[in-house]
Amino acid sequence: MQAFNRLDGLVVPLDRANVDTDAIIPKQFLKSIKRTGFGPHLFDEWRYLDHGEPGMDCARRPPNPEFNLNQSRYQGASILLARENFGCGSSREHAVWALDEFGIRCVIAPSFADIFFTNSFKSGLLPLRLPVETVDRLFKAVMAQPGYRLTVDLLAQTVLTPQGAVLGFQIDPFRKECLLNGWDDIELTLRHADEIRAYEARRRQQAPWLFS
Repeated sequence: MQAFNRLDGLVVPLDRANVDTDAIIPKQFLKSIKRTGFGPHLFDEWRYLDHGEPGMDCARRPPNPEFNLNQSRYQGASILLARENFGCGSSREHAVWALDEFGIRCVIAPSFADIFFTNSFKSGLLPLRLPVETVDRLFKAVMAQPGYRLTVDLLAQTVLTPQGAVLGFQIDPFRKECLLNGWDDIELTLRHADEIRAYEARRRQQAPWLFS
C-alpha cells in the first residue's frame, strides 16, 4: 500500500455525525471483487441527484451542487474533516477504498467506528482523532477561509494549521510504523518470507506425506 509520511492537503468539511459506511459507499456498488472503481461512487447518494447503479457513467449524472465535494472550492481535497462516529454501520473495506481512490488520504474526526478505524490503517488512510473542541474550531476555519489547508506530519504526530498552530495527536506505535513504511497485512507477512520458507522446509522433512 502507499506509505503515509507528511501530507499538505486541502480540507473538505463534512458536517455530519454518524456517517455510516452505506453512505460512504452504497451497498449496490459492493458487487465488484476488485479494490478499484469505488471512487466515483463515494457518497453517491449525496453527490448525485439521481439514483446510482454499477456501470453508470458518473460524468453524465447530475451532481448535487449543495454537497461540498462537488463545490469548486474543495476540488482536489485530500483531507476530510468529519464529526463523531465516522464510518459506523456495516463492516466494508470498500468504504476506505472509495475514500482513497477519490483522493482522501486522511480523515480528521473526534471519533471513528472501530472496524472502519482498523480498515483505514490496512489501506494506507490515516484516521486522525482530535478533541471535539478542536474539530469545532477547524470547521469554523475551513468554512470561513476558501483554500484552507492543513499539514499532517505522521512522524512528528502533529497537525499544522495555516495560522501556525501545532495540534498533536496520538497513534498506536505499530500502526504508525506500518503507515510510515506502507506495510499492509500481506507486506507484513512477506517480511518474514525467509522464516516461512525455512519452516516449510522443516515440515517437508518431518512430514513428507503432507506434500505428496
